[in-house]
Amino acid sequence: MDRSAAAPRQDEGGAFVPPAVAVSAAVNARGTITAWSPGSTHLLGHTAEEAIGRRAAELLAEPEETAAEVADVAATARRCLAERSGWSGELALRHRDGGVLRMTVRALPAVDAAGAWQWLLTAAPDDAHAQLVEWAFDDSPLLLAVYGLDGRILRMNAATRRVLHLADEPVVGRFLEEVYPEAEQAVTAVKTAVTAMETGEPSPVVFSSVVRGVGESGVPVLYEMSDATPGHPPESAWAVNLSPVRDRAGRVRAVFTAGFNITKQYLARQRLALLNEASNRIGTTLDVTWTAQELADMVVPRLADFVTVDLLAPVLEGGEPSPFPPTGLQPLRRAAHQSVVAGIPEAVVAPGEVDLYPDYAPAIRSLASGEPLLIGLGDPGFARWLSEDPLRKERFRTYGFHSVIAVPLRARGTTLGVAVLLRHRPEPFVQDDLVLATELAARAAVCVDNARRYTRERSTALALQRSLLPQQLYGQAAVDAASRYLPAGIQAGIGGDWFDVIPLSGTRVALVVGDVVGHGIHASATMGRLRTAVRTLADVDLQPDELLTHLDDLVAAFTDHHDAFAPAAESAAEPTGASAAASASVGVSVGASPAAGEIGATCLYAIYDPVSRRCLLASAGHPLPAIVAPDGSVTFVKASVGPPLGVGGLPFEATEVELAEGSLIALYTDGLVESRDRDFDEGLGILRTELARSAPSLEETCDQVMRALLPERPMDDAALLIARTRALDSEHVATWTLDADPALVSSARKTVSDQLTAWGLEEAGFVTELVVSELVTNAIRYARPPISLRLIRGESSLICEVSDASSTAPHMRRARAFDEGGRGLLLVAQLTQHWGTRQTATGKTIWAEQDLTPDAGTLFAGVADAEW
Repeated sequence: MDRSAAAPRQDEGGAFVPPAVAVSAAVNARGTITAWSPGSTHLLGHTAEEAIGRRAAELLAEPEETAAEVADVAATARRCLAERSGWSGELALRHRDGGVLRMTVRALPAVDAAGAWQWLLTAAPDDAHAQLVEWAFDDSPLLLAVYGLDGRILRMNAATRRVLHLADEPVVGRFLEEVYPEAEQAVTAVKTAVTAMETGEPSPVVFSSVVRGVGESGVPVLYEMSDATPGHPPESAWAVNLSPVRDRAGRVRAVFTAGFNITKQYLARQRLALLNEASNRIGTTLDVTWTAQELADMVVPRLADFVTVDLLAPVLEGGEPSPFPPTGLQPLRRAAHQSVVAGIPEAVVAPGEVDLYPDYAPAIRSLASGEPLLIGLGDPGFARWLSEDPLRKERFRTYGFHSVIAVPLRARGTTLGVAVLLRHRPEPFVQDDLVLATELAARAAVCVDNARRYTRERSTALALQRSLLPQQLYGQAAVDAASRYLPAGIQAGIGGDWFDVIPLSGTRVALVVGDVVGHGIHASATMGRLRTAVRTLADVDLQPDELLTHLDDLVAAFTDHHDAFAPAAESAAEPTGASAAASASVGVSVGASPAAGEIGATCLYAIYDPVSRRCLLASAGHPLPAIVAPDGSVTFVKASVGPPLGVGGLPFEATEVELAEGSLIALYTDGLVESRDRDFDEGLGILRTELARSAPSLEETCDQVMRALLPERPMDDAALLIARTRALDSEHVATWTLDADPALVSSARKTVSDQLTAWGLEEAGFVTELVVSELVTNAIRYARPPISLRLIRGESSLICEVSDASSTAPHMRRARAFDEGGRGLLLVAQLTQHWGTRQTATGKTIWAEQDLTPDAGTLFAGVADAEW
């Protein structure tokens, strides 16, 4: 470029970017211009005809602003002329078009043709240094440009043109977006001084508006530009500084930009940002497959174009993988994959499937060595692996994969699987990519191992809890029952909700539901202990309030025992890493109790008698059941709710309700009706609505209630127990009142025999008469009236009950050889399947139950034929 021929340029604000060209002129002693060079015309725009004869002072800019300066120049000129010496100084000259240009002017005294003294004037922008600046601007490797205050390009060096591919295109007077459309997408603010353009978040900006903003505010701004495209890293990145250009008066005349290549720093920062993001996005759940997919989503497209994550088969089930490095054919299960291609290209192995990899495949080589691999298609083992599978080879050819990274997933010394990254973009993997992939795999491996350990713990707790819950509900003749149990979502862990249906004497049934606070194996184990305790206490035939009192004492004993071992238990149960983060999100740690040394539990215990159709219940801090009448109306039992179990010192009260035959009684835990986005009363309203809806079966009723009240992954355990009541009429129950007369024992046997004949149970007559004879005789001899005898005919059993007004319960013992008595209850126990005693409000009841199945009939016949 011919720099000497460059024309002066001017922006709207009047600021010039001048070429390095000299001005020369002659001024006589009176200050009139007598000579004018072409260079002066080129620089200031005045022709020789226009300049010669004018006063030199008229060329000075803004005379009213430079009066002192003009006076000083005149005085200096007169003094120097008298002394015949030269002078120099910086003057502001006015261009013919009105622009202002400050120049260093040098004056030398000389004699003209007539012998008069005059001044020879020479001037240049920055004198000789101007040309050096011009050359430096054009030849600098930095991206240099000058923009007017309206955002238009005034000047741009060769390096900038080369980067923007503008070598031959005219740019002066145009906006950058006109000549380089990508500028709007490529410029992203990363650091902004206090300006009106500060956005706070990286976003696309219009470059010209930023230039105008800098000109208006006078505050410099730093930006970054790159040629990155979605899914691909940039080939180059530049940091660009926009700074205002001010004149001597401090006014902004233009905006200067300087950019320098930061590609290496940019890529390094992108890698650090990816690692930081991976720390937040990988391991958000305790699900092995989901965690593997999170790794795949992080890698694609920012590092690879396609990735597969394969795990050793035991890892997905929470098992312990083999401690030995894999060799030979190794089965790997595909846990996740991801691709930049929409819809994910059809893979040789789909997620969930297992494939056998030879020992020369990249995945197995990385697993066996425990080291990451960076290879290309020319690797012999890789080429052999591809050639042996035509489908895999075809996939690689179709998508153009050419660069491979295989990274093992290892955590805490255990090999879990391998991630294989592929690229079909032009840029192959480099060593920095291998380091980044290794870091990502290491972080993901810890999360996968946390998920694996949690899966194992959860599976153990779930198996324990399932084994502790009833496998089948036996309501006998009293109720038909159905139940549902849904454990909490995977992050919360297994809880301690439980239910039970316990057959009692006299065809009665106990319905139980309880909830142990907390989650994990500890809660499940506590639940199992409570359920066992309730069954044991129920076998004693205690009333609901008495049973809860004993259970309350038992839970208090559990708490005391827990105090002794709390430190060790807490240490063993403390989760780490992603498990701790997931547990914290639900507010309770795995296996934790509500507080150190404390066991929180609630329980509702109800006894239903199908003969009287009465239900007696008591609650220890547990929600009261709902009753659905045969007409479909729903009510909630109103009763006194006692304190939770383990509080101690407070009584429990029993409430009795009468139920029509065919009524539904629904027992539930608070996890069914209460959640984070729904309060307890709202949940009860939904439960009422769903119970009122007719359903073909109890199972369907349970399903519709669970669907209406619970999400797919509830945050708390939920248990539901629904029972439909039955009633036993005179066809199944016979009752007689007896006087306290020993002579009436034989008539009682006769009455019972006649009743059995009426029921078609003659084969049970002999044993039943013996039982009646013994129980009635004992009641007449040792107890107090009134005395009653009752037979209850069940579906497969016959129950004989004798009640009296004495609270003293008999005990079975073996009579000595010469004892006259003591063999009665022993005989009853030998002839019946079950026998026992229970306290009543007025005394006690002694009962004995016989099995009416066909096999039992053979036993009865043998007993009848025996000699006694």
